[in-house]
Amino acid sequence: MFIVDKAATAGMKHKLPIPKIIFFDIDDTLSRGGMIAEHNKATLEQLAKTDIKLVISTGRSKAIIPDDILALLDVGVLDAIICMNGQYSFDKNGRISHYPLSAEQTEKIVHLCQQSALIHKFDSATHIAWSDENERLRDYNARTPNSIVDPVYYQSTPVYQCSVFFNNQIDKMQDVNFDHYGLKLVHWHHIGADILPVDASKARGIKDVCEYYAVDVNECMAFGDGMNDLEMFDLVGYAVAMGDAQPDLIARADFVTGTIEERGIQAVLEQFHVTP
Repeated sequence: MFIVDKAATAGMKHKLPIPKIIFFDIDDTLSRGGMIAEHNKATLEQLAKTDIKLVISTGRSKAIIPDDILALLDVGVLDAIICMNGQYSFDKNGRISHYPLSAEQTEKIVHLCQQSALIHKFDSATHIAWSDENERLRDYNARTPNSIVDPVYYQSTPVYQCSVFFNNQIDKMQDVNFDHYGLKLVHWHHIGADILPVDASKARGIKDVCEYYAVDVNECMAFGDGMNDLEMFDLVGYAVAMGDAQPDLIARADFVTGTIEERGIQAVLEQFHVTP
């Protein structure tokens, strides 16, 4: 169900008949519970027959992008993937752009996490490395080959972001002045968040990919649901929030559509007549 066309009442800065690139978040946008919805997969396969480029834009580490998403890249349905909140982007030919954390940044992040007594992980291009593990993480690591426990991994391997997992819903590092350290905390779940440089965002990854394909960012569309999609929404010509998106993201969207189960992506694409 197509819910709200905010442009019809507020006016959009940029209007296009058909976007040249569509950026998709993964979790709770294309996928639910780690698996892409079958109707979303079918839509991507149909869109791949058009001239529109299809690009993933996710906060996930490259090491834990779902196999069903990677398979779509392998067969040419997807054109590229932006991961780790814009810190790393790639296509089938290799890396498009990347922004490793500096040694100074990683040391600051570790210090802040240790002060808050929080288990955290650093993401590289091949692994996610945890500072410690608990019972839940032991189970996760046992079934996730690229997930390891190595508290000093960041000292010898380029890493791109840190993720923290809070002990409860109240303790969310509210007392930390991340700006003072040139960092920011971006929530993607009620008990989890990413720590990134202040200039890191999905928007930066989108700019890199648009430059790579020689496409203006205003000629692009993006679908998302979480707070790490805010900068992406501010950048592209068409920003579409899923029906169960965070309220602050909905406020920044040009369009609000249905949930995955309500075939929200399909409703918007039909509105723009971009499906073959």
